[in-house]
This record gives sequence, structure tokens and C-alpha cells, in this order.
Amino acid sequence: MADATTAAAPLAHEVLGAVLQVRAGSLQVLLWERAMEPHAHRWSLPGGRLRTDEDVERSIKRQLAEKVDVRQLAHVEQLAVFSAPDRVPGPRVVATAFLGLVPSDNDPAIPADTRWHPVDALPPTAFDHESIVLRARDRLRAKLSYTNIGFALAPPVFTISALRGLYSAALGYRVSATNLQRVLSRRGLLETTGETAVPGRAGGRPAALFTFAKRSMAVTDPFAVLRPPTRVEDTRKRS
Repeated sequence: MADATTAAAPLAHEVLGAVLQVRAGSLQVLLWERAMEPHAHRWSLPGGRLRTDEDVERSIKRQLAEKVDVRQLAHVEQLAVFSAPDRVPGPRVVATAFLGLVPSDNDPAIPADTRWHPVDALPPTAFDHESIVLRARDRLRAKLSYTNIGFALAPPVFTISALRGLYSAALGYRVSATNLQRVLSRRGLLETTGETAVPGRAGGRPAALFTFAKRSMAVTDPFAVLRPPTRVEDTRKRS
């Protein structure tokens, strides 16, 4: 039978935000360096304790705005609840984690102890925060297949080449610009602006500018799965 004192112990609840953005050609996450123990000098996800007068979504938006000044989030969604009894030292703390996405054209102001880190090359993280970051990455990758969530990574207008770069960084493999345009256009996700981008130094034909038809989350193909291209080896002998 459970000890009555243990059963009655208060259960702390925190909210954490895995804020992702494609920066410098890679998918990156926003982390801050802890100054105090436990896990001093390790990197943590922004967030904090849930107040009694707020729900978890209101809490994470408040704390992101207060602590890291991320006000340009294009999308926020609940990721998962992390409730392992030993996930943090000391009294038990349950965490509700959120996925947040910042478009690539934004550069939010952040404090001196906060930095963007490539998801595929994380520094030493506190507690279970690495697993939360990877869960957020995997959620984003899955939703790029069957929703229009790419709008939250992209600026208001973009070329197909630029959009390909964002998808490639988020998915972790090079995406074909032609295939991407075909898939997204078939689903009705892209609209042309009727304008073209300013040509680069190399000149050439100006690239058409596109925008997402809808800038809020929607399931577009529940059974779609984007997969890396398969390399087909040519086994024919060269003459």
C-alpha cells in the first residue's frame, strides 16, 4: 500500500518550449545556459512553472515572450507530457512540452545567455531536454509530410528554391525542388504572387515568387509520407 505522505506530496508542473527555426541552412533550437545547479552550465529549453491562473498554452506563450522575447512564433502546438519520476533531481516535476516554429526571415531578440544550436549537434543539455528537442524535430518532420506546416518555417513570400532549402534542412536530406513544387501545388498549398525575385549576380531568368495559400495549420493529406530519395546504382558495365 502506498505511503500516505508520498501520495499527498504536491506535484510540480512546468511547461517547456522547443522553439525551432531554420538558420544558416540547418534546423536549430533555442536554448539557454543554466547558471545554477542542478546541471549548471548545461543548456535548457526555455519555460518554467505553470501558474495557478493559467493553462499550459497560455503559460508557454507568456514565458517565451518574457524570457527569450520570441514573439514571432508562427505556430505553437502541444508536443507531449514528460512525466518520468526521475526526469529531474529532487521533488518530482511533470513537464508539458510544446513545439514552436519561427519563420526563417525572423531574427528574434534573445538574452546573452541564450543561443540557437543545430538540432543535429546539440551541446550538453540539462535533464531530459535533449529527448524533448528530438521529439520536436521528429514531430516537425512528420507533419511536413501530411500538413501545410511548412508555412511556419517560410517567410511570407519565397522562391521554390528557397522553400526547398527550408524543407531540406528540416527533413535532414536534400529535397527535389521540382517534386516539392508538384506535391505542394497538387494539394493546393501554394499560390503564385505574380512577382519575381530580384536576379542574383549570376543573372539568368528571374525566379517566380510564391506564398502559402493558408498560414494556419491544416491536414492536407493524412496518408502522405515524405521520404529521402533512393539512390539507384547503375550496374551496367561501361563500354
